[in-house]
Amino acid sequence: MQEHTYQAIARFVAQESGIKLSEGKAYMVETRLTPVMSKFGISSFEHLATQLMAATGELRQAVVDAMTTNESFFFRDRTPFELFEKVMLPRMAEEKRANGQPLRIWCAAAATGQEPYSLAISVLENQRLLEDIDVSILATDISQAALATAEDGLYTQFEAQRGLSAQRLITHFEQEGIAWRVKPQLRELIEFKELNLLKNLHQVGPVDIVFCRNVLIYFDVETKCHVLGKIKKQISPDGFLMLGAAETLVGVCGEFLPTREHQNLFQPTV
Repeated sequence: MQEHTYQAIARFVAQESGIKLSEGKAYMVETRLTPVMSKFGISSFEHLATQLMAATGELRQAVVDAMTTNESFFFRDRTPFELFEKVMLPRMAEEKRANGQPLRIWCAAAATGQEPYSLAISVLENQRLLEDIDVSILATDISQAALATAEDGLYTQFEAQRGLSAQRLITHFEQEGIAWRVKPQLRELIEFKELNLLKNLHQVGPVDIVFCRNVLIYFDVETKCHVLGKIKKQISPDGFLMLGAAETLVGVCGEFLPTREHQNLFQPTV
């Protein structure tokens, strides 16, 4: 792939998803986009770059899907879910019950669904704490392909065993042949929507807890600030924002401050 072609594709990816492709990523781009080119009958990367300048619909979405990292597994990294159960839920439950308000949770990078389903499992396992509180989870992602898998809620034996204990698997999933499907009571807690964090977030509505893990790491500082500003407009003043283990807001912007409980758990500034 010639350098000018790589740069044209990189600009498209940044514009559509916010992901900044650094130098030396040409091989990765070629590997991920070759199947897309084959599907659409595009003969060269130069032709693909030209097509993307005016492409709409299916081709644009296919490129975004191919370039989006959707690696995920249940209860990934553990600590965020421990904080969810021990810090976020108890504080929000007390306030919501006192005010008779619902509790809204937003998983902003749902990928293939393991994270929002993990949050839903935690909600069901803390039903006594959340008694009389209407809890719902919004799961969004930019990738239509990933969301389709998430909505279907069917996972291979290998996927199901990554992060799930045998007890949780039996309790919250039903076996279908050699695969496992989420049970209705788990699925009913979650609404799935396609969403680009760079666009208008009005469809998210007001939320109390936001999991936006391993997303900002792919953005430059300007894009991070832009996205965080939009998230702050949706989150309640005493809400929580959970970022990924390798993500920090130090020197990025002042929209959120870390909590005393953990460096990756934030609350909005006043």
